[in-house]
Amino acid sequence: DIGGESTRPFSDAVTPEEEIRRVVPVIERLAPRLSVPISIDTTKAAVARHAIEAGASIINDISSLRLDPVMADVAATHEVPIILMHMLGTPKTMQLSPEYSDLIGDIRVFFQQTVDAAEKRGIARSKLILDPGIGFGKSAMQNLLLIQRLHEFASLDLPLLIGASRKSFLRKILKDLSGKDRSTDEPEVETGSQAAICAAILNGAHMIRVHDVANSQATVKITDAVMNAG
Repeated sequence: DIGGESTRPFSDAVTPEEEIRRVVPVIERLAPRLSVPISIDTTKAAVARHAIEAGASIINDISSLRLDPVMADVAATHEVPIILMHMLGTPKTMQLSPEYSDLIGDIRVFFQQTVDAAEKRGIARSKLILDPGIGFGKSAMQNLLLIQRLHEFASLDLPLLIGASRKSFLRKILKDLSGKDRSTDEPEVETGSQAAICAAILNGAHMIRVHDVANSQATVKITDAVMNAG
């Protein structure tokens, strides 16, 4: 998953031109060498189009087609899978006291509307992947509840992707002895990420987005083995 614009809380946007300058050379170098698909993490149609032409084969749009209406045309024309994520506001504003009347219900309605809009724009349902957006406009407790109740999105009958790896809610739970949030590169945070991955799979995740692929592969294999035992 390659992106040229930070989506961390309170981050600033960059221009499409700058984003293209950052990602296209990387994709051009990687695509011939990799046997796995490359996804382009962007909300901009122009960036997605250039990335696909360079070798990317999946669009990861955290705005779910809302920030650039042309994105739907790019996905439909190129017939590539597209990840549609739930987010409150933008990365700049999403963590300013996120509130929901019904966390799961609100996100489910959002997905129903987003999927309907995508299909009306010509994107095949078989190309859609849903991401509830862990850490994108959610408090630490809301992130935990999302993972716990992920199975409640099963009625949408679409693949569910979870990206919990090294997120801030894990670092808050795993505070050090002084009470300070741990940094992303501490081993305890990676261990916590694996626990979150396991919980997500047990509750209905079909895909996970991670940093440590080797450790995560082991976690997935064991979790799948437990789920499929007997």
